[in-house]
Amino acid sequence: MATKRFAPKMRIKKGDQVMVTEGAYKGKKGRVLEVYPAKSRVLVEGVNIVKKHQKPTNDNPGGIISREAPIHISNLMLVDPKTGEPTRIGRKLVDGKLVRYSKKSGEIIK
Repeated sequence: MATKRFAPKMRIKKGDQVMVTEGAYKGKKGRVLEVYPAKSRVLVEGVNIVKKHQKPTNDNPGGIISREAPIHISNLMLVDPKTGEPTRIGRKLVDGKLVRYSKKSGEIIK
């Protein structure tokens, strides 16, 4: 697979509260743990749990563990900080800086 030359602009950032809009975890909310712009994927707390077989090491005994797997960004929406509902994200200039804002309430997202 050829690698992309430029990573797409991500509208969701680490630490954001998001809601899953599609798939087995539809309707579930979680906090973004990590963002992978080159793959357009996001790691969300408590979403897309998979079983992983882990070899034993000195630190852990090994066995089958559950952990989060990345989910595609198109299946997520940011949760509006004011209303608590999913919203689209816009960008506008405020004091010479480009900031994200909620399209639903107009609230600036930090």
